[in-house]
Amino acid sequence: MPRLAATYDENWAYSPAFVDWLTGCIQRRLRITASERAADIGCGTGLFARGLAQYADVVVCADPSAPMLAQLPRDNRLVPVVATAEEVASGAVPMPHARYDALLLKEVLHHVEQRETVIAGLARLLGPGGRMLVVMLPTQISYPLFPDALRLFASQQPDPADIAGLLGEAGLETGLTYDRFHLRFPAERYLQMVRDRYMSLLSHFSDEELEAGAAEIRRAHPGEYIEFDETYAFILGTVPGITPAT
Repeated sequence: MPRLAATYDENWAYSPAFVDWLTGCIQRRLRITASERAADIGCGTGLFARGLAQYADVVVCADPSAPMLAQLPRDNRLVPVVATAEEVASGAVPMPHARYDALLLKEVLHHVEQRETVIAGLARLLGPGGRMLVVMLPTQISYPLFPDALRLFASQQPDPADIAGLLGEAGLETGLTYDRFHLRFPAERYLQMVRDRYMSLLSHFSDEELEAGAAEIRRAHPGEYIEFDETYAFILGTVPGITPAT
């Protein structure tokens, strides 16, 4: 994880537009207001928590990687907690507040084995009118990756509809929507991102396997640029009975 932490933000620095777009997608669904407490579970370096902090009173940033959390900006509204989603959900690692108005889980649940238990535990952290937003990739992606990586992704990625069902079982009113963003990279930059394991999926491959995979991608995409659509599923669960302020 320290190795990934060293290059994580660099990999996304090419496109502030993408970060702004996805932050906007998240905020349009969570509708965080200035008096509310939020938590970003599995926040990494706080790439999206930083934007959400503009709306919230505080954003607690929980992640198991201390090197990732060390890259959070110095901002009193961003509060780091070294913890996994499982530890937060079970209470094994105490959170700074008993209740939250908004919880974000971006690309976290494919790392979690006991998803039903974790979602139920996190739902109990929500106060009246609280919202939980799960942001994840669909089961099929159009990423320019090598075949072994795509097969591994397909074997690991949960179905967003199943996750929506788990939020419902946790007592939340749920909805599932999708948004997409078109990405265009200089080819060599994208290949370096693959070598740098810009997706956690790629951490399962050795340097030699990634180099061979990058060569496969280059053969399939010989042009100056590599382009594809980034599609995300957004599963919103809301504590029933109270509609959050707009």
